[in-house]
Amino acid sequence: MKPKGLLLVLSGPSGAGKGTICQGLLEKRQDLAYSVSCTTRTPRKGEVSGVNYIFTNRENFEDMIKNNGFLEYADVYGNYYGTPRSYVLEQLNAGKDVVLEIDTQGALQVKKNFPDGVFVFIVPPSLDELSKRIYKRGTDAEDVIKKRLRAATSELAYASKYDYIVINDEAEKATLKVSNIMDVEHLRVGRTFYIVDEICNRCKK
Repeated sequence: MKPKGLLLVLSGPSGAGKGTICQGLLEKRQDLAYSVSCTTRTPRKGEVSGVNYIFTNRENFEDMIKNNGFLEYADVYGNYYGTPRSYVLEQLNAGKDVVLEIDTQGALQVKKNFPDGVFVFIVPPSLDELSKRIYKRGTDAEDVIKKRLRAATSELAYASKYDYIVINDEAEKATLKVSNIMDVEHLRVGRTFYIVDEICNRCKK
C-alpha cells in the first residue's frame, strides 16, 4: 500500500518570497496541492477569496476554532490566519502532496501534529534586501511594514526548528532547491518501503 502524501510546510519572514516559491512549485509539480489559508485580514488589491485566501470575519473564524476546524491557526499582526483541517487531511490520505505557506507560529503547531512533514524555512539574502522587497510590494500601510521588519529578526531565530533552510536570492533557483528537497524526501525508507514489500510479494508468486 502506497504511503500518504507529503506535507510540505514553507515559512519565513514576510517578504522572503514564500508566495513566489509556492507558486513556482505548483507550476513545476503536477502532483502538488495548495491549501488555501483562512484569514480575517482585509483582502489586498487583486486578491480573490478562495484563491489567495478564504476571507472571513473573526466571529466565523473563532467558531471554526471551537469546532477544531483548523490544522493550525495563529494571530499575526492582529489578524487570524489558519489552515482548514479537512482539505489537507483529505489530500494527504489520497496520496497527494500538499504545500502550506504559513508563518512560524502555525508551522510549529503543524510540526507537533505532523512530525513527518517536511519543514522548509525561506530566508532573504539580507535584511536590507528584505526591507526593499516589502516596500516595493506596496501592499501594506507604513505602520504594518515597520512591524514586519521589526519581527523579521525574531522570526529568523526559528529557523533552527526547521528541516531545511533555503536562501531566496533568485526565485527560480530557490524554487528548484525546494522541489529537489521534496524529491529526496519521497525517497526516504519510511515513505518507500512499500516498494520492497511489492517486490517480495511478486517473488512469492
